[in-house]
Amino acid sequence: MILYLNEFDSSKYNKQFDDSVSFGFYNGGMDELRKKVEKVEQHWTPFFNENDRIFCGYINGKVASFCLVDNMGIYEINGHKLKIGGAGCVGTLPEYRDKGIGLTMVKYVTQKLKEEGYDYSYIHYTYLAPWYEKLGYKTVIQWNRNGIK
Repeated sequence: MILYLNEFDSSKYNKQFDDSVSFGFYNGGMDELRKKVEKVEQHWTPFFNENDRIFCGYINGKVASFCLVDNMGIYEINGHKLKIGGAGCVGTLPEYRDKGIGLTMVKYVTQKLKEEGYDYSYIHYTYLAPWYEKLGYKTVIQWNRNGIK
């Protein structure tokens, strides 16, 4: 899925939370975070490392959702250099799902990428297309074991 960041409108999705919910970059210990990642998707734990940019949603100061903020590089397409980034390994702990925390977290990451001068935000390997579409992401290719749809 891809989103041209010049067209991103952060007001498109606006979930309200009480003061117990906050968002920001992670600055805690990696062992603690990896335990939370493992509860969501065990094979993601090796992707979360000390020098990574990790953004989180918090409830009462505890991690409720998390994602990597990926710099995917600069690519030349039709003579234009484009800076690509995105949210990767997006997860919400089971006890905090269906509250809007995860999607709001992705919204903040997408806005941050826009502010940092990225041209596109790219989401890969997801089965949650309708979820990301709420922010304006569009599917560019779908495939499964039978090939490209």
